[in-house]
Amino acid sequence: MEKNTPIKKFKAGAISASIWENQGKNTQGEAISYNSISFDRNYKDANGEWQKTNSLRVADLPRAVLVLNKAYEFVALNTPETAVE
Repeated sequence: MEKNTPIKKFKAGAISASIWENQGKNTQGEAISYNSISFDRNYKDANGEWQKTNSLRVADLPRAVLVLNKAYEFVALNTPETAVE
């Protein structure tokens, strides 16, 4: 089984945004490729194990804005104009 990996990842401290390539069909039933963006925050739990969450603290917001802007910039600059909506 092939592991699904992001095509690009931006990280600032514990906050990261990942860009994923997805396959689907348009309204005419034609195969299309499109991107989605996920973000998360890494933290250590009470047992010292690394975990991920998409819940942010107020102090995380500037870094979240930064990585999400970088992800948007990457997608906008690397997607044909006809595909950007």
